[in-house]
Amino acid sequence: MKVRIWHALALVLGGAGIFIITLFFSPARADGLSEKLQTIVLPPGFEISLFASGVTGARSLALGDEGTIFVGTRSEGRVYALKDSDGDFRADTTYIIAKGLNSPNGVAFQNGALYVAKISRVLRYDAIEKHLLNPTRPVILSEAFPTDGHHGWKFIRFGPDGKLYIPVGVPCNVCEEADERYGTIMRMNPDGSELEIYARGVRNSVGFDWQPDTNTLYFTDNGRDWLGNETPPDELNAAPKKGMHFGFPYCHGGNIADPDFGKGKRCDDYTQPAINLGAHAAALGMRFYTGEQFPAEYQGQVFIAEHGSWNRIPLFGYRITLVRFEKNTAVSYETFAEGWLDGVSSWGRPVDLLQLHDGSLLISDDKAGAIYRIRYIGTH
Repeated sequence: MKVRIWHALALVLGGAGIFIITLFFSPARADGLSEKLQTIVLPPGFEISLFASGVTGARSLALGDEGTIFVGTRSEGRVYALKDSDGDFRADTTYIIAKGLNSPNGVAFQNGALYVAKISRVLRYDAIEKHLLNPTRPVILSEAFPTDGHHGWKFIRFGPDGKLYIPVGVPCNVCEEADERYGTIMRMNPDGSELEIYARGVRNSVGFDWQPDTNTLYFTDNGRDWLGNETPPDELNAAPKKGMHFGFPYCHGGNIADPDFGKGKRCDDYTQPAINLGAHAAALGMRFYTGEQFPAEYQGQVFIAEHGSWNRIPLFGYRITLVRFEKNTAVSYETFAEGWLDGVSSWGRPVDLLQLHDGSLLISDDKAGAIYRIRYIGTH
């Protein structure tokens, strides 16, 4: 089957200026990814397949009302839309909604509109699924965020309260900034009003979700570098209310005082992680599983995409992990899918997850430029 890549003809005004998106289509090849996926190790009864290839730099995922999969990127500056028109769980058409944007990593969908977070701006594309070939000019909702590229890319998502949540990473490995926006998760109304800080002491979160039973916000946070191979851990944190502080830059992993910024601080004064994750795993996208396709033991549990380490020897991460909950409390952390890392190199790096209506999971991979689908077929 050939997958067509469409580039819409449109005049777009954005932070990068005015540019033209030309229209053409061409076949995209799987480039051996289907064969590579045979090396992925999953629990018994699960299988992984290729949903889309040729999605260069694929990162954050969002699902439209009509089944469109929206995909953000970083250095590529593009926002994609994928359509599976025949329902075979393979993308038939790939549209480029926008290009030339400044790290449009974050995508979210609400009331027919696509929200896109760049480094310092949040845009809204109205009635997007009606205009995939010719998107409307985006509305600029907010320009209230820092312009730093370091940890400036954003994951965004709407919460149960109807507000759009937007993290602001710190512009450093570890530092203490006077600007209170840094190291936070912020939120605002869908029209961009009432922007406020929801959580503090967050180094760099690139994934969050709300626990279905409690509506508690859970988020991944990447630990600082250069304290060794095994420390500090990445974190999974819970923020059930506004105003909590999660320790950065003073404490890491709950009880590790920072050698430069932790002097005179008590780690017990800050909110402890719900559970610690692997050091330098680069835990990014996460989702509570709410479907019924997977066995009962996976329902209500958290799946996490670990992008993988860049300065750890040996490399670590490059996998999908699972945090198990009992009575709404995180109790364990284990590997669910692995195989993107092959010794001293990797052929793929998971970034985000998205649950489809049938209960299967999509996984984005910015290194392979692909989207995968994991489903449960049962044991034989």
